[in-house]
Amino acid sequence: MNIDQQVAYLMRGVEYGDSTTQEMMEKELRERLLDSQREGRPLRVYCGYDPRTSDLHIGHTVTMRKLRQFQELGHHVIFVIGTYTALIGDPSDKDKLRAQLSQEEAMQNAKSYADQAFRILDREKTEVRYNAEWLKDLTLKDMIELASNFTIQQFLTRINFRQRWEKDEPVYFHELFYAIMQGYDAYALEADVQVGGTDQMFNIMTAARKIMTYYGKKPNVGVILGILPGTDGEVKMSKSLGNHIPLNTTPEDMFGKVMSIPDKAMASYARLVTRWTTDQIDSFEKAIRTEEIHPRDAKMQLAQEITAAFYDEAQAEKARAYFVDLFQKGDTPDEMPEFAISEGQTLLDVLTESGTVSSGSQVRRLVQQNGVKVDGEKVEDPFLAVTPGMTIQVGKRRFLKLVGES
Repeated sequence: MNIDQQVAYLMRGVEYGDSTTQEMMEKELRERLLDSQREGRPLRVYCGYDPRTSDLHIGHTVTMRKLRQFQELGHHVIFVIGTYTALIGDPSDKDKLRAQLSQEEAMQNAKSYADQAFRILDREKTEVRYNAEWLKDLTLKDMIELASNFTIQQFLTRINFRQRWEKDEPVYFHELFYAIMQGYDAYALEADVQVGGTDQMFNIMTAARKIMTYYGKKPNVGVILGILPGTDGEVKMSKSLGNHIPLNTTPEDMFGKVMSIPDKAMASYARLVTRWTTDQIDSFEKAIRTEEIHPRDAKMQLAQEITAAFYDEAQAEKARAYFVDLFQKGDTPDEMPEFAISEGQTLLDVLTESGTVSSGSQVRRLVQQNGVKVDGEKVEDPFLAVTPGMTIQVGKRRFLKLVGES
């Protein structure tokens, strides 16, 4: 690719809210790429991920795919796990205070993050860093100097803080540290480019650039991407809201969850999660808009592409066949996961221990909502005794075959 093609490729999917900012970032990115060519030095590109939970979902992979694009062009990618910023919790997209994690909780969650990220990133070309490395050594004097670059008014222009302020709800002082700490990440890493979602606009475009300038560094280029909505099609994908599609799941589950999104969300998923080219995405959206393709069939294409992107074409095709058998033909699948049980176990035990359902409280809630069947019959008791040979169905897509211990 020539420089113009590289800029177009790397700026695909960006959202800045105004054309002036986008034009400025395109100009700065072009200059960095030219410098990179002249100096024979790859750009240093990073994105940070706070280990608030132990699992990543496909919403996280929007920025990872952009990092992968930089890798494809030969640049140095740094995958930052926010083991220190996670202690505060990013308030950027929250209308209330986040619960604070302990250092032990953050480190425990961080253990699985890199391995999950390598579903997208090139393991051999990715540097993994933990921001506790540099943030834990900041002194009070350092924080005072960093904070002197900002005003309270700047923070109160952020919609989530302003809404809480106007409702007379508390905005805690430590929440203001988050943007400053993220800005220091960019300086500590000597970043040329920082990738993030639109919820990170202030942290990247204001905090990081101010702090890098304060320390005499050229401010990083912000590549700001759209936010993937959850399976409800309304709000940001989040495990806490239950509208997420986890990376650590089966191809069948991923395919089925994509099929569950509302039609209006298909364009966002096509732009932000697929490997399709811009022309393919444009054709996909046009076909839906002009009714050349039925929304159900369009969603099948989308689900197969997304599943293949995280697994492979064969597993995606198998997941599609599973979905068709289950929903369009109304069949119980011929193949399903098996779980070995011991005497005395209950339905709740099996669903939680197998990982089919994340917690006992969720099992009880699903049972109350008539969302669990045993051998095709709805159950009312989460503590129902189970035996080998039973088939358990949770919701529409999850099945489990019980077998005896060998």
